[in-house]
Amino acid sequence: MPAVHVADLTKRYRVPVRESGLRASLASLVRRRYRDVVAVDRISFDVAAGEMVGFLGPNGAGKTTTLKILSGLLHPDGGTAEVLGHTPSQRSREFLGRITLVMGNRNQLAWDLPAMDSFNLHRSIYRLDTAAFQGTRDELIDLLDLGGLVDKPVRNLSLGERMKMELASALLHRPSVLFLDEPTIGLDVTAQRKLREFVADYNRRQGATVLLTSHYMADVVALCRRVIVIHHGRLLYDGGLTGLSERFASHKTITITLATPAESLHRYGTVIAQEPLKATFEVARTETSALASRLLGDFEVLDLTIEDPPIEEVIERVFAHPAEEPEPEPEPV
Repeated sequence: MPAVHVADLTKRYRVPVRESGLRASLASLVRRRYRDVVAVDRISFDVAAGEMVGFLGPNGAGKTTTLKILSGLLHPDGGTAEVLGHTPSQRSREFLGRITLVMGNRNQLAWDLPAMDSFNLHRSIYRLDTAAFQGTRDELIDLLDLGGLVDKPVRNLSLGERMKMELASALLHRPSVLFLDEPTIGLDVTAQRKLREFVADYNRRQGATVLLTSHYMADVVALCRRVIVIHHGRLLYDGGLTGLSERFASHKTITITLATPAESLHRYGTVIAQEPLKATFEVARTETSALASRLLGDFEVLDLTIEDPPIEEVIERVFAHPAEEPEPEPEPV
């Protein structure tokens, strides 16, 4: 049984239509019109126990809505969602005790209290054994280097310190499934790296399942071998991270280092960078081998590398040519 099972999951929001102008504003007082916005549109996927999966999409794609459904905060309008064999919307105690949701743009700790007080409240809410709680708490404080911070009011912590504290609080009950929604947003490079290392270590030690959303592709590349891409609520891709380039990138780059300078290389293809002894070509994926053979045959080549485009560029191209946005349902007359 997969840890997370989603089949034809759908979520719609009914939003009022607000038109400009005094007449339209007055008319809306008598009869307000609405339209349906499809946030999640019949998506399906499974996540195996212990797997770490990147959940990608632009703002408004439906990522956070999906995570809220999977954590029981929202009810779906259609389809099936199961986590560890439970229906999230039922919010059973056993289910809530085995999952956690961390949102990088939401503060879940008491703002004016030290984090240690929130930790103790967490122990009471989850009815954790005192000795086990203290052991887990001290381990998380040590792993995340929070020793000098847990007695400070949360409002006095930096963003990086607060995010580490939020993560520690979310893991005190040792959840089996982690829904991480932009956990490194706003953090500096060092703090991002430390959080990534901690999540990877928690996955190894606990065998936890992780579904991660992030706009920092370094997070996804470091943690996830598989990615799920959605746009306008629809599933665009589900597969290996390396396969993303093969499906959506039509070109590769070839970089050569020459023994002697070459005057012009443009007759070989699209040159995107050139130095006296080095040049980089953009070439269609199907023509990569042929161009590499020509270059090796015509020049004394000291080094030649063939690479897929950066994953950020691939993702940008995916979102630049999405499937057509679904039409809203007819407005009531």
